[in-house]
Amino acid sequence: MDLYRLASLGNANFTPQLLPPKTPISSFVKSASVPATFVCMATTQISTPSNNIVRRSANYQPPIWHYDYIQSLTSVYAGESFTGRIDKLKREVRMMFHKVVDPLEKLELIDILQRLGISYQFDDEIHRTLEGIYNVNHGGEILMCNKENIYATALEFRLLRQHGYSVPQEIFNSFKNEIGSFKVCLCDDIEGMICLYEASIHSVEGESILEEARDFAAKQLSEYVKQSKDQNLLAIVNHALELPLHWRMLRLEALWFIDVYRSRQDMNPILLELAELDFNIVQAAHLEDLKEVSR
Repeated sequence: MDLYRLASLGNANFTPQLLPPKTPISSFVKSASVPATFVCMATTQISTPSNNIVRRSANYQPPIWHYDYIQSLTSVYAGESFTGRIDKLKREVRMMFHKVVDPLEKLELIDILQRLGISYQFDDEIHRTLEGIYNVNHGGEILMCNKENIYATALEFRLLRQHGYSVPQEIFNSFKNEIGSFKVCLCDDIEGMICLYEASIHSVEGESILEEARDFAAKQLSEYVKQSKDQNLLAIVNHALELPLHWRMLRLEALWFIDVYRSRQDMNPILLELAELDFNIVQAAHLEDLKEVSR
């Protein structure tokens, strides 16, 4: 607003101006003991500099949304209209953590919550679940029953590393053959290849096993794209190859995954409804922020 007030001064220039130098200063001195006096005058004329100064510009483009349009935007999800429903759905999801016994099913639940963009609602439950799995498996050693399941191993590895647990890359050695290459039979498990590819992104410098796993999984997934007729799974493979999950913006990923999850046969309606409500409520909050910033 101060900028607008300054701009409203418009044609007024209140720069002090001296009298013409041709007028002797002594003519304004009444006595020798009185010092010379300079008179400041206000003028409505705009002073023109001798040299035009070119100001730097960031070359910002005009906004595509008009102010009135932004202020007219509304959402039925603003406020606390859906608070009761959200709380009820969250209680049901927390009950799922207590009902699920199989470690793999717990990991899948955490993975779905993260990809739906609602895992932040269950930080405590996720932390306790991963902590329990990590401790039971003796500090990161994958369960024996999962050492023949590339899908379960890669999923557990990715989630534990993502949450700061130290899991060695050597757990994938059990999926290699006698000459040290990944077994060809792993290619039949496309979901396992997706998990292996996503898990390999969590490597650190010098982990050659994970680098090899990434190359192997990427090659197999690329071959699958060329010959697959399953459009749903094909979309997921292309999405992973385009940009790994670990490098994506979580909110945009949630928007994409909500549509994918809706078409899955094992879709849980409670998780889907919670994800849709949460996304719309967060979007409504961002809308109010946009209107406030615009004002």
